[in-house]
Amino acid sequence: MLRVQQHASRLEVVLNRPQVHNALNPELLAALTEAFQEAARRPEVRYVVLSAEGPSFCAGADLEWMRHAAFASWEENQQDASRVFTALQAVADCPKPVVARVHGTTLGGGVGLVAACDLVVATPNATFGLSEVRLGLVPAMILPFLLRKVHRSALSWAILTAARFPAVRALEMGLVHAVSEQPDAVVSEWGEAFLQAAPGALAEAKRLLRTLPALPWDQAREEAVRAIATARAGPEGQEGVRAFLERRKPSWSLL
Repeated sequence: MLRVQQHASRLEVVLNRPQVHNALNPELLAALTEAFQEAARRPEVRYVVLSAEGPSFCAGADLEWMRHAAFASWEENQQDASRVFTALQAVADCPKPVVARVHGTTLGGGVGLVAACDLVVATPNATFGLSEVRLGLVPAMILPFLLRKVHRSALSWAILTAARFPAVRALEMGLVHAVSEQPDAVVSEWGEAFLQAAPGALAEAKRLLRTLPALPWDQAREEAVRAIATARAGPEGQEGVRAFLERRKPSWSLL
């Protein structure tokens, strides 16, 4: 249900349950968690591309899983919710840039999966929706990831109306970064940019983007000062400055 393949420095993670529109279930969530935790540990992986087989990117929660949850105890539902959050956090916390290539329909937890990625390109026919309130539910597990990306006012509209919205609207909302008839070309362009950047610097930039907004101003200032001082004195910073001054490519560049 999850296909993982490495092509040079690019790791492909492909949702592979096309018969159920790549709906999420405990097994798929566990596989996603393991794949992204493994990607974090492998230095040869410079970036990750998340895509999907079949007509949809991800239709949200699997119907059989939802049917089971309706009769499960509060403790069992808490464990299920924790699985969702753990998988999304594994994607979001991966120190490598993560790109989502989205097509077709993406709903509920699938939208959360998209929000957990760093950059997102969608085909023009892609559609999104947060339909939880129509089912008497709330998008609780995916909301922390959506709040990092989507404009607050637009997110209120999407959640409270449960309306389906197209890729161009997702672009306006901040959920998607590009809409293209040639999404693979966009992914390749972004991948080339990653390969010219220092791996450690990318990981630290992701960490700062994730942590600084939650800090009080004085703590954010201290953390920012510490981060740039560490980077300047570190091996990547030293190599990058030397390469710039010597008009050569730095050692990490693969292009």
